[in-house]
Amino acid sequence: MKKRVLIFSLSYFPYLVGGAEIAVKEITDRVSDNDIVFDMVTLYAGSSRYERIGNVNVYRVGPHIDIVGNSVPRISYFIKFQYVAFAFFKSLILHHKNKYNFIWSIMASFNGFSALFFKIINPKVPFLLTLQEGDSIEHIKKALGIMHPLYLKIFSKANMIQAISYYLADFARKLGAKCQISIVPNGVNYNFFNERPTAGQMKALTHELGFNPFDTILITTSRLVAKNAIGDIIDSLIYLREDIKLLIIGTGPQEKLLKDKTALLKLENRVTFAGFVPNKEIPLYLHISNIFIRPSISEGFGISFVEAFASSIPVIATPVGGIVDFLKDRETGLFTRVNDPKDIADKVEELLNNEELREEIMKSAREMVKERYNWDIITDKMKNEIFASIRI
Repeated sequence: MKKRVLIFSLSYFPYLVGGAEIAVKEITDRVSDNDIVFDMVTLYAGSSRYERIGNVNVYRVGPHIDIVGNSVPRISYFIKFQYVAFAFFKSLILHHKNKYNFIWSIMASFNGFSALFFKIINPKVPFLLTLQEGDSIEHIKKALGIMHPLYLKIFSKANMIQAISYYLADFARKLGAKCQISIVPNGVNYNFFNERPTAGQMKALTHELGFNPFDTILITTSRLVAKNAIGDIIDSLIYLREDIKLLIIGTGPQEKLLKDKTALLKLENRVTFAGFVPNKEIPLYLHISNIFIRPSISEGFGISFVEAFASSIPVIATPVGGIVDFLKDRETGLFTRVNDPKDIADKVEELLNNEELREEIMKSAREMVKERYNWDIITDKMKNEIFASIRI
């Protein structure tokens, strides 16, 4: 007998997409409708209150979010709290009709609040919580303020937790989770990221971005927020020769601050802000680049690192959060110290000057992705270890 599952996700394809949303789509696309029917409540973006996306019936609730071109709007706390209420009431209506076998919250916080309220009203319906969080416990506590005690109840009410890293499994325990916690990481479409673009495509993009053929390109793909420490990469350029350039993919609240820093350091000709780039175009940007860097202050997992692995470029990262699950120093990447631009520069120089180390790192990282982070493998774990076993 097929199961019915209700997913709570603040954002979803095709309008508001990050690592968590990609994970949901990759997993649900690989699960047959004959096994599980997936419904979802998410924010109202685009033109339709309902649409079928892959194997998910998507119900959009709350106020309309305007999407202009490829821009990704910042969702205010006011809209997020509206989502909590609208998603909760919509979930009750859908459950009355469909009688869900379990509910599934993608991340805690606002998705989790809606799922928590549903669980309180329907205590016999199992509650699966997936943790994709990248912020520290301290940051979340400060951001939620008086809502923090309610946030803790999300963890105590969950019947099963899927954490995408050992760091997040420990995170859940510290916040009061008593249920079973299984670690199933995010994955990557290996062939999609590994396939090398044509020389013409790479040459055209390099020219469009203003690089010349002799430049060494450092790349980072991330939201421009404090925890990702993009400013440290910009600062590292002052220790590196002038033909080493930085390509920044992404948008976020720190964009103006980072552009001001670039101007203050007179690095405008060495730092390129490419803004929002659709996920389907990210491989091309990775393949024209030489080194991937993200010196995170905190990180739940970091799918961008694994995408870089699959694209066969070496990675420099910090040993924080979930990164240590997949990045082994001098095996699959290089570690740099947190908030240390000079050390970032030293690691860049080491990779550029040691071809043997660089090639060994890229080969090991690429093979690890194929063996451990392929979406087919991840989906099998979700089906057999999570979906098949969740119970009250």
